[in-house]
Amino acid sequence: MFQILIVEDNAPFRQSLREMLCEQFPTMRVEEAQDGEDALDKLETISAHLVFMDIKLPGQSGLEVTRTIKARYPEVKVIILTSYDLPEYREAASQYGADYFLSKGSSSREEILALVDTVSGELME
Repeated sequence: MFQILIVEDNAPFRQSLREMLCEQFPTMRVEEAQDGEDALDKLETISAHLVFMDIKLPGQSGLEVTRTIKARYPEVKVIILTSYDLPEYREAASQYGADYFLSKGSSSREEILALVDTVSGELME
């Protein structure tokens, strides 16, 4: 079963993303984490294939958490999903090991769902 972890401190956004994913992909399991520590704890117990990561999190930044995830679980795909669509954030996301970068403001529902569909297809082959 394909599993997704959403790491986002904004609860309404996190829940709406979860609902959208569950509606479109009912056979996928979607978990939530409110910060980096919570995310790393959850990754020890679930086998997530894909992580949606916010950059601005309480405690560790999403970039630091991404680096830790990629070091421990290199097969996990990480999508940075942030309100801060700046070139320096895109560059940092790449340097920290993120696989994809999406802007909350300019990425449509269709783009997000298409990316999840692509990643899940690649990983489940």
